[in-house]
Amino acid sequence: MSGPSTYDPKTGIERWLDSRLPIIRLGYDSFVDFPTPKNLNYWYTFGGILTVCLMIQILTGIVLAMHYVPHVDYAFASIERIDRDVNFGWLLRNIHAVGASMFFLAVYLHIFRGLYYGSYKAPREVLWILGVVIYLLMMAAAFLGYVLPWGQMSFWGATVITELFGAIPLVGGPITEWLWGGFAVGNTTLNRFFSLHYLIPFLIAGVVGLHVWALHVPGNNNPTGISVKTSNDTLPFHPYYTVKDGFAIAVFLVIFAAFVFYAPDVLGHADNYIEADPLVTPAHIVPEWYLLPFYAILRAVPDKLGGVILMFGAIGVLFILPWLDTSKVRSMRYRPMAKWFFVGFLIACLGLGWAGAELPDNPVPILGAVGIDFLFFGRVLTLYYFAYFLVILPVLGFVEKPKERPASIDAAVTGGKSAAPAAAPAE
Repeated sequence: MSGPSTYDPKTGIERWLDSRLPIIRLGYDSFVDFPTPKNLNYWYTFGGILTVCLMIQILTGIVLAMHYVPHVDYAFASIERIDRDVNFGWLLRNIHAVGASMFFLAVYLHIFRGLYYGSYKAPREVLWILGVVIYLLMMAAAFLGYVLPWGQMSFWGATVITELFGAIPLVGGPITEWLWGGFAVGNTTLNRFFSLHYLIPFLIAGVVGLHVWALHVPGNNNPTGISVKTSNDTLPFHPYYTVKDGFAIAVFLVIFAAFVFYAPDVLGHADNYIEADPLVTPAHIVPEWYLLPFYAILRAVPDKLGGVILMFGAIGVLFILPWLDTSKVRSMRYRPMAKWFFVGFLIACLGLGWAGAELPDNPVPILGAVGIDFLFFGRVLTLYYFAYFLVILPVLGFVEKPKERPASIDAAVTGGKSAAPAAAPAE
């Protein structure tokens, strides 16, 4: 908890505004004097990095929308015009395209950090759920944005993904026709996707506001998973964490800039630089890299409806994660068995991304001699993905014996003796 406000208006204007709209007080209490656990490491800087990524995507997207033409006859050419004729259009487009990948890279690191340190456990369930909502909205915005260049992969990706909704009994057909705006992917589809792609980032910004609000009620989690007990456990957010976050953001932006200026197209697909042709199907239709694990899960089931259910279930299971993990200890630093299963989960997610990028009947190189193909490989990893949430985490809470934890956050930082019981409830 942040506790009572410590903001003291100094000038008459500040006192006048504070009595009518205490926005300065809100900013001061939230981002200056907010008590923050003193043991946060650099894995906790990705919240600030993601905020910067969202701002970059919104600002560049607004400018690009001024020049983009959402029409099947002109969309591809308008992208070329932005690159060649609009002042610094090539830079804005590269920043926006690379920014999507960097946004997802940061959010995946943010999610895995939350999983490892147990940031989804009580009393932060709502904080976690809002984070998953943001992730869902990001995926929707990314898919819709991938369609806008109207290249081969844009058109056929939109066709394949929207047809999946047709597998839903009773309502699947009407939903698909509504998305298309007709009976096939065409001009109306592109217009609708453009409108939604423009809208969703602002929805994300709104949910981010709720996410920050939900964070400031219980306060930050920390690597030990121990709740704040005294003022010795915390530091004011400014200047300690503003400087730390600022340094991490600067390093992240250097990596971001390296892709923008030296390899802006390396994360895209070559077929998407060919204008969409409904009469020519690409040899291999794949989504962007950050959606590949879910594409592999979709392909893991031979039944179309089953694949759709499993794909959405892979995200849906994250919503109920706070109630699936039965352990009373938050951080996996003190859960030796959970730590190894988490490493396996991380490998499974990376493997699913690899499987999603390959043709299903291609042999897996490391197991090629055995004759295992990527479809079977993806099925095994899909099984582990769901088993991790639905079987492993619930069972571990009963069979695992955690290590002793420090008595307080301050003791963890200063090297104090461990005193907290190994199986004490998460505070």
